[in-house]
Amino acid sequence: MTSLVINIAQLIGAREKTHVLRGMELAELPLIENAFLLIEDGVVADYGAMYELDLKVPQVPRVVIDAVGQFVLPAWCDSHSHLVFAGSRENEFVDKIKGFTYAEIAARGGGILNSAKKIDDTSEATLYEEAWKRLEEIGKLGTGAIEIKSGYGLSVAGELKMLRVIKKLQANSPLTIKSTFLGAHTFPLEFKENHQGYIDLIINEMLPVIAAEKLADYIDVFCETGFFSPEETETICRAGMAYGLKPKLHVNQLNSIGGIEAGQRLDAVSLDHLETLTSEEIQLLSNIRWGGICTLLPTAAFFLRMPFQPARQLIDAGAAIALASDYNPGSSPSGNMNLVVAMSCIQMKMLPEEAINAATLNGAYAMELGGHFGSITIGKKANLIFTKPIHSLAYLPYSFGTNMIDKVMINGVFLV
Repeated sequence: MTSLVINIAQLIGAREKTHVLRGMELAELPLIENAFLLIEDGVVADYGAMYELDLKVPQVPRVVIDAVGQFVLPAWCDSHSHLVFAGSRENEFVDKIKGFTYAEIAARGGGILNSAKKIDDTSEATLYEEAWKRLEEIGKLGTGAIEIKSGYGLSVAGELKMLRVIKKLQANSPLTIKSTFLGAHTFPLEFKENHQGYIDLIINEMLPVIAAEKLADYIDVFCETGFFSPEETETICRAGMAYGLKPKLHVNQLNSIGGIEAGQRLDAVSLDHLETLTSEEIQLLSNIRWGGICTLLPTAAFFLRMPFQPARQLIDAGAAIALASDYNPGSSPSGNMNLVVAMSCIQMKMLPEEAINAATLNGAYAMELGGHFGSITIGKKANLIFTKPIHSLAYLPYSFGTNMIDKVMINGVFLV
């Protein structure tokens, strides 16, 4: 099918060629005023100013979409989520209000262990149905591609259940989904004093089945004090890499313990969280020889009342920044990337252009999808957000409490 979108007030993120944006490049967000966009078989076929339309599109397609007053931009690419989970954890939300810390809640059997018990008690079918509803919701909020992690199973059966649900979502959803194995999210109670025993379970019993069933693209480890050390992280990741899984790691959320150095030794695709950084670590993350992406999760910092990630310092140092939702039941129970973008501007002092680039193009590259998503480029998928009529791009993060999305297009088709 061929569709022509005309009278676009501003076409945002139209690029001839793309690459990971680093440092000052993040502020460069091309736009075309009073534009058209041609879509053929779900991909971008052409674009330009309206005055070029007759020259570029001599025959009017069967489907014409009038976007007068609307901005059109690439759909969000959410490169870090835990969207598959069972139930909710609002009781822990109240505990946080009462003053309990993340670590204290975990020590009382809450946190990840709480979600693991709920996964154990939930059927695969129910888990899928709940995840499907969340996926439909975030699609309508503008997300076109998303990474989803396991990590609430913490057993062979539980982790495989989660990954099989993710695989079923991949098969049935119009959204593009990448899958990450996060069996090393925490240590189950029965392995609390036997770390090596659980690591052996991951390596010898989980990974072979995951590889045989092709259940994951990436491997992740929560490298943190009280969870997995940098040495344990490397051991687990190298075992996953032997099966073709690339590392995407949780590091420096609560403490600086060497996770960044371990991740760079592993050539991780992305290093995620990064709430706690030294000036030396900021320089490490900006080193182009690594080539990976810093994925920041501002809604998690907001929900946990932690200091926000030092986005401004990272950008000024030349790092590559992506933004993601960290959608999960314990520390970021929202997959709304519009809020992520707004919070990045309000609390991390990112320019609207920087935040949008980080949540689209760099988010796509943080899932190794930059060749297909994240910008309006000829040959890329037509995953698009159509805003309601607005006066400027800055109005999107400025109006953080209002849904300014009119329609979302995935693979050239509007979601309903």
